[in-house]
Amino acid sequence: MHGAAEPGWRRHSCIGSLIPRSSGSWTRKHKKGNTLKKIVTGAAVLVAAAGSLVVGTAAPANANQDYNFGAIALSLSTGRIGYSYDYSDSPSAKTAAMNSCTYDDCKIVAKFANGCGAVAYSHRDGYYTFGAASSRVDAKNQALSRNSGDATIIHWNCTTGYEL
Repeated sequence: MHGAAEPGWRRHSCIGSLIPRSSGSWTRKHKKGNTLKKIVTGAAVLVAAAGSLVVGTAAPANANQDYNFGAIALSLSTGRIGYSYDYSDSPSAKTAAMNSCTYDDCKIVAKFANGCGAVAYSHRDGYYTFGAASSRVDAKNQALSRNSGDATIIHWNCTTGYEL
């Protein structure tokens, strides 16, 4: 069915793609001879179509917001934890966490921007799990949900303003 629109959709003549039918002006028929209205409506549709393509790739509305980065490093052999928060970029936050961990086998296990990280440990299984989220509660819950039933949070930290 090349060129046919599915029910509830119509093919727009200017942009050639399917758009939803609505009760708005995009589906009303224009009177003959009203060329200016057709041009303005067509231009508006093209602008809206182009705008919808840009929205998917545009920066979020808070693009000018400052980001604070944090990270958690862990040595699996010793349980030693290093952490960082409120760094201006992710590489600096990861480097600071690694430097504060101090063991050769330290690895970054959580990294976050404007949020929190958490580490859980199961004493029964000797198993570590990790979480990172926009709040302390969510990061802790994420770390616990990845571990066995007897796991407890052994560390968490957040960037400024994201402790809730």
